[in-house]
Amino acid sequence: MMTVETGTQVIHRPCSFPKTTSMILLIFMTIGLVVAIMRFIYGLGTISNLSDGRAWGLWITFDLYCGVALTAGGFTMAATVYIFNMKKYYPIVRSAILTAFLGYIMVIFALLVDLGQPWRIWHIIIYWNPYSPLFEVGWCVLLYTIILALEFSPNIFERFKMQAPLRWIKTIQIPLVIIGVILSTMHQSSLGSMLLMMPDKINSLWFTPILPFLFLLSAIAVGLAMVILETSLGGKGLGHQVDLHILSGLGKGLIYLLGLYLLARLGDLLTAGKLGLIFSSGFYSALFLLELVGGVILPLILFALPNVRQSRTGLFWSALLVVLGLVLNRFNASLIALVSRPGTNYFPHWMEFAISISIVTAGILAYIMATRYLPIIQHDK
Repeated sequence: MMTVETGTQVIHRPCSFPKTTSMILLIFMTIGLVVAIMRFIYGLGTISNLSDGRAWGLWITFDLYCGVALTAGGFTMAATVYIFNMKKYYPIVRSAILTAFLGYIMVIFALLVDLGQPWRIWHIIIYWNPYSPLFEVGWCVLLYTIILALEFSPNIFERFKMQAPLRWIKTIQIPLVIIGVILSTMHQSSLGSMLLMMPDKINSLWFTPILPFLFLLSAIAVGLAMVILETSLGGKGLGHQVDLHILSGLGKGLIYLLGLYLLARLGDLLTAGKLGLIFSSGFYSALFLLELVGGVILPLILFALPNVRQSRTGLFWSALLVVLGLVLNRFNASLIALVSRPGTNYFPHWMEFAISISIVTAGILAYIMATRYLPIIQHDK
């Protein structure tokens, strides 16, 4: 059953999900679990193509760089609703926070598999190195996951009618959101800061001193796009629909975010004298144009069209372009455009894909179960 608020009343609507789909997801999870067990028994080299020459691969790029950015809808929507008081978006803020919470849990599990000695992950709490971007990333992941757990907790308290903790969490809701926004801003940008340590290893089309700003801005944009995607898919798969004017408002916001990102990206290349590289870098030029045209310019044009913003299908496909563009950007910046040492070329082992796919499927199943049994999706009359 799914709890839905209408005004002062709370009603329940049944939401179903195909058993066949659930079984497929469970199969992928099982395969990933077996691979993870092999990793912890036989070592990282058994299930991956990572090496001393290339210790950074699929998991960091997809699970961390892409995963963290795709969860940005949590702090974006929380700030929109609770700080800027735009109550229009209240019906979707809980699902955005749920996605962010699950996303960070998925990132943590991916890091546990990726780290050479994961049992030492707690060392970051004791042994401080405040000069390291990785130190900031680690602490932001830890603290923001705790903040997200607290922001998510009202769903548990309401479901089990725990009034005392519910009243307490609501009294600190605004401070929690503010802290969450600060941590997310630091975290999203610091992922770009990590790449600044490798100026001689990243292709010039992606390396820039403003990488932290570009990473933050693109994460905010893709956060809104992910909210549109998850809400649209939830409407089809879980039997609920969010009012179209809410999704249309997110699409309108994406016009400004994508426009600002496009200006910043091209303006940076222009001021650095690297604009000509867009058409003279061979394979990298093709990747850059695909990322920028397909993931920024095309959805920017589509969202600017009123007919698209008034169409659930149009909003869905436009948002999907933004998400795919962000994923390609993170792959380009943190994996494909990295210059390898001779003899250290890298392509992920199939077991690396299995781990990432299993983590994603676990997140999907957790989202389905949460929206089925907790008051996540809320509608006005």
